[in-house]
Amino acid sequence: MISNDCPVRFAVETQSGDCAARTGRISTPHGDIETPIFMPVGTQGSVKALSQEDLRDIGAQIILGNAYHLYLRPGLDILERSGGLHRFMNWNCPLLTDSGGFQVFSLSRLNKVTAEGVTFRSHLDGSTHFFAPERAIDVQRTIGADIMMCFDECTGYPAKHDTAAQSMRMTLDWARRCKARWLEDGPRGQALFGIVQGSTFEDLRRESAAGTVEIGFPGYAIGGVSVGEGKEEMFKAVDCVAPLLPEEKPRYLMGVGPPEDILDAVERGIDMFDCVMPTRNARNGSLFTSEGRLNIKNQRFGADFGPLDPECSCPVCQTYTRAYLSHLYRAGEIAVLRLNTLHNLFFMLQLTANIRQAIRAGRFLEFKRDFLSRYNASGG
Repeated sequence: MISNDCPVRFAVETQSGDCAARTGRISTPHGDIETPIFMPVGTQGSVKALSQEDLRDIGAQIILGNAYHLYLRPGLDILERSGGLHRFMNWNCPLLTDSGGFQVFSLSRLNKVTAEGVTFRSHLDGSTHFFAPERAIDVQRTIGADIMMCFDECTGYPAKHDTAAQSMRMTLDWARRCKARWLEDGPRGQALFGIVQGSTFEDLRRESAAGTVEIGFPGYAIGGVSVGEGKEEMFKAVDCVAPLLPEEKPRYLMGVGPPEDILDAVERGIDMFDCVMPTRNARNGSLFTSEGRLNIKNQRFGADFGPLDPECSCPVCQTYTRAYLSHLYRAGEIAVLRLNTLHNLFFMLQLTANIRQAIRAGRFLEFKRDFLSRYNASGG
């Protein structure tokens, strides 16, 4: 059973009448999170190009850190002496930490996985480290995030059924061990979410969902998606798993961020999203607008004196022209990295705010149709 004193709680507030879309509220010791929500990624305790003041100004409710990266740098000693990541980075709003399971996948050339855990070499200096599920929880305890994730193995794509099955069942075993460690001395202000794996195989996804729910967690994530499988396969996994997760718990689709994907996932009952794409795209000059993406480094924007997006109320669109942003980018000025990132994250946060408003008003599907008709008109 889940400890009754878990300080992170979720309540569904509005349920759409014509699809699975819903609004909710996650209450944490560092504040409430309205869902559906997009969570900016601050892998190393910083969202690239932005300050915490920037994030607060554009309405970020929660951001992510990564246990693997923070464990290596600045290290647990510094985080413990500073009083945890909230104090270290001066962020008094909710935090979520990824356990490092994705790095097992993305840095596989540096790792050796066994049933006991993962031995890995640091990508920074080559030093050797070992993460067992229990260690992943201990690391996240020190970091102090409001929401911790179970240590899992993210199966690559494509994968054979036998390989995916072995990985998924090991992830279930690790989830049991993570929960046992989490409950050893009580939740201590932190929730632990389980992660459903199973690659693109429906039978494995169902087995993983059933097993993870049986273990019991305050929230559930769908992992192992957006790893090269394509959107059709990704949403087959969501369609399979989402209805199997408890309605009274938050559902988190890990690593998914394109606006059209968020809308499709919200329609299926997903509450939480994260992705590096908006910030990475911003640094490469690819910007979201209400009429689709545009590449600000294109020469045609050099004499365009209109705002980046006439319908956007972010500080960038209210202050600067496309021509100026294009000039900054092509001139290599670092200020443009901050401005582009501010805009893209504001766009994502405003999108989820508008989604919440549309669900409450009983018009989510209408909002989705209207948004996509304009967003896709220029090619998306």
